[in-house]
Amino acid sequence: MSNKHFLHISDYSKEELWDILNLSKKVKAKFHNREDHKVFHNRSLAMIFAKPSARTRVSFETGFEWMGGHALFLGPNDIGIGKREAIKDISRVFSRYNDIVMARLFDHDHILELAQHSSVPIVNGLTDYNHPCQIMADIFTVWEHLTDIDNAKIVYMGDGNNIVHSWLHLSMRFPLDFVCCCPEGYEPDKDLVNQALNSGVSKITISHDPVSAVKGADVIYTDVWASMGQKEEAEEREKAFKNFQVNENLMSITGKDTLFMHCLPAERNREVTDGVMESDNSIVFDQAENRMHVQNAIMIMLSEKWK
Repeated sequence: MSNKHFLHISDYSKEELWDILNLSKKVKAKFHNREDHKVFHNRSLAMIFAKPSARTRVSFETGFEWMGGHALFLGPNDIGIGKREAIKDISRVFSRYNDIVMARLFDHDHILELAQHSSVPIVNGLTDYNHPCQIMADIFTVWEHLTDIDNAKIVYMGDGNNIVHSWLHLSMRFPLDFVCCCPEGYEPDKDLVNQALNSGVSKITISHDPVSAVKGADVIYTDVWASMGQKEEAEEREKAFKNFQVNENLMSITGKDTLFMHCLPAERNREVTDGVMESDNSIVFDQAENRMHVQNAIMIMLSEKWK
């Protein structure tokens, strides 16, 4: 792997990303077959959470312990990233104690600084800018269901947030037809959109019209309208996003047997109806499970790189 940390999907080549996906498939099979896979025996994973998350904690902790290691949870009250202590000091100290550090933070600069001063792999569990582990699990899930992911049409419906940013990073490595359909004023980072367009790998569209955006979609994907740290904007966002709900009608006009995805947690009957979440086309829980398998593969690949 060209990078010793996992911070952005585009830090890696297409071939390296495929290596992660293929390893994820093998690791998932071992987990389902209840095979021993103690590759992290006597190793420790520090999990730093400035932002709480049930799925991120359980998937990393369960996965690492299944692989023979010990995972240590540090919540917002245990460690004040960038507040009580300099980030570069935390990074150096944790590197002396642990074999891998996963951090789920608000400020993207904080994860970059952790990595800059660390002597062990840093895994980005989410920042306000991106969410690379999630999107690697997402494309793995799409691959499982579609088999051929080249030029798959992925329509993201909602806020141009960190999920969209990681899809854009992926679109610079894998050829996709990626559409971000959002209200005006909620577009993803312009510089990143231009970077993705200029890479020439994928077709990138920013749309404000849900009906036209979903035509021919292989996947429709959504997320909550107000993420953690945006709840004070919830009422304003509710009005802005009301026509961007993924409902049975929207799923029916794609002209395809379209899959539905959501990174969870979902606010049912807000950004997506309960009916769509529970439909046969929903692969939300495959997607959630695959977080663990793909993260396991990422940690294995990183540990090999640091040997």
